[in-house]
Amino acid sequence: MGPTFTFTTALWNAESMNAWVFVSLPADQSDEIRELTDGLRVGFGSQRVRVAINGSRWATSIFPESATGRFVLPVKKAIREAEKIGVGDTATVTVELVL
Repeated sequence: MGPTFTFTTALWNAESMNAWVFVSLPADQSDEIRELTDGLRVGFGSQRVRVAINGSRWATSIFPESATGRFVLPVKKAIREAEKIGVGDTATVTVELVL
């Protein structure tokens, strides 16, 4: 198992990518992930992760957001529906790095 990070945050969507919904990782955790994955990240600076929100678990990638320097995690529609969460709702998220 890789390093794991847990945080609580609100779901949001970018105006330019209306169909996509994200959560932002905290700045301090993003900094730590950046240090741990230096030289390992691939396309667009992405990093493979395993994610859990309540009972839902899935594999995906996190991406650096240029405006804030924080990593963002896309939360797909099937997960949002299964967990009954949407834009503006708060969720507790666990992210495990796949190194």
